[in-house]
Amino acid sequence: MSLYAAAFRHLLLPAYEGLRGRHTLRHLREYEASQWLDPEQIAALQWRKLGALVAHCWQHVPFYRQRWQAIGFEPGDLKSMADWARLPLLDKDAIRAGFEDLKAAPFRDRLMFKATGGSTGVPLRFGFTRESNDRRTAVMWRGYGWAGAQPGRRVAMLWGGAVGSPSLRTRVKDALYHRAFNRRVLDSFRMREDNLASYASTLRSWRPHAVVGYTGPLVRLAQWLVDNGQAVRGPRAVLAAAEALHDFQRPVLEAAFPDARAFNTYGCREFMLIASECGAHDGLHVNADHLVVELVQPTALAGGGEGGQVAVTDLHNWGMPLLRYVNGDLAVAGPSARCACGRGLPRLAGIQGRRLDAIRTPDGRLLPGEFFPHLLKDIPGIRRFQVVQEELAALTLSIVPGPDFDAAQQARVRAEVGRVLGTAIRLELNLVEDIPLTPSGKFRVTVSRLP
Repeated sequence: MSLYAAAFRHLLLPAYEGLRGRHTLRHLREYEASQWLDPEQIAALQWRKLGALVAHCWQHVPFYRQRWQAIGFEPGDLKSMADWARLPLLDKDAIRAGFEDLKAAPFRDRLMFKATGGSTGVPLRFGFTRESNDRRTAVMWRGYGWAGAQPGRRVAMLWGGAVGSPSLRTRVKDALYHRAFNRRVLDSFRMREDNLASYASTLRSWRPHAVVGYTGPLVRLAQWLVDNGQAVRGPRAVLAAAEALHDFQRPVLEAAFPDARAFNTYGCREFMLIASECGAHDGLHVNADHLVVELVQPTALAGGGEGGQVAVTDLHNWGMPLLRYVNGDLAVAGPSARCACGRGLPRLAGIQGRRLDAIRTPDGRLLPGEFFPHLLKDIPGIRRFQVVQEELAALTLSIVPGPDFDAAQQARVRAEVGRVLGTAIRLELNLVEDIPLTPSGKFRVTVSRLP
């Protein structure tokens, strides 16, 4: 670690945290210790936190007290995780309808608020406490630190830019903040095919230890570097965030950043970092000392494995608790054996994308985001692709072709899709020059517009 990074971690950051009245570093020390507990000890820690949270919700959160009374449940009935799994799930519609009743009385006037981007077209607003926000930041620093992106280390972020026209004061404040954290933020929302060279040039001149970014823009830049026979040397890690990193994308990142290893992370705005990879690269460690993460409503997923919808509970947001919140993602459970890194945190094998963007078939199957990358991974000449489903019996597959993609490869694509889906689904294959990112800077491999 550089001299500046060490000084930042032990001098500047504590001073800044103290001035802001934050306790992030204290929580970080707690989480850095608890990650090494045995799995049974972590499960016991999680269980104690969960019991306290349930008792709090019964006493102070009308939404849950009414829900639980309706099914005959009281906190004393919570004897095991099997009892927990019988409690109702929470979705976005329920949060919107019960927004005021979800606020805990002791924290009602002290909540902070954020909103999701609204991938379904309707943003979701939610509240949280100062402590839970500090803890979320601490967990994020811990997870990013596994890849070497500790606070104060030189980092480049390929992230979302400012919305609207921020004032000069805001721009100066943000610039000083990022400068202190020793990071350079590159606006992924402004990426175009004709300006990718400038992004590569900035990364070379900045010489970051790690690159953190939205998966879509990271892969887009990496593919441009590979296609043009270029690379960015120096970074030791590339962290993909905000959307699933598919298996076929990882080699592209590591070819474009040949001194780095690619790390997958998983989070959502409601909870920040949920899980992330360590150096062993054998699944994503779930932050089970901070959250409860369940896979519910089992679903047959591509590539096998025990999968389901992700349900998350923040054990420390006592202000507006989200219990068993289904965030719309699909994931596969990881191996039960302890990770080679020595951490006792459980793992997910991978994130398979959003359930809302899974492709449905007339015979009732659900094909998640990982399905088409898995299906098309061995066909050469495909630079990028996107599958859009407008109706149940039809798919549109758009492909950005490379020089190796010819009529024979087109026929092979049709044959592979037909082999799996049969004739029940009509395939429209389009060759395009580019596939745009979403307004939030993400790249969606599959898009379902079915109701």
